[in-house]
Amino acid sequence: MRMKRPRRASLDEVKISRNGDYADIEFADPTAGNMNLKIGPEVAWMNDQEILDVYNSIVFAMEESARNWDNTVVEIPPGQPQIKYFDKGEQWTPRGSVLRVFISEDDNGLPEFYIDDQVLTLEEFGRMLTTHAGWGMRIAFVPEDRLEENPKLEVRQPSN
Repeated sequence: MRMKRPRRASLDEVKISRNGDYADIEFADPTAGNMNLKIGPEVAWMNDQEILDVYNSIVFAMEESARNWDNTVVEIPPGQPQIKYFDKGEQWTPRGSVLRVFISEDDNGLPEFYIDDQVLTLEEFGRMLTTHAGWGMRIAFVPEDRLEENPKLEVRQPSN
């Protein structure tokens, strides 16, 4: 089941628990997406309303970003890093809106993703994608030596 996009909430709609540096925000509505929000050690002394205020401010920023999107995506120039490591979130994040990725598989047959000179596991790649939770993406598969080209796009049924 597809979860509803994140939305601002009130205390009567959620249950908040703490787990180390994280606040787990669980909605009473089973179709609403829960959030595992890394706040840091200060989460231990924050009350539920303060945690919910942080969550709601993130959702508000996501809504504003979507509302103000101007249909322009930014692709980092070849030779420049497309991703960066976000220490506080303990995850990779894209620097732009387009990623040039080479897909391979490891010795166990699991996918691995090469972005620049960095190899990401399926888990690391998936976690990076969560930085755009609530958005969508389009994926175009192209030959490895054409990652820097924008392919011609046709909207039609495949011929096979």
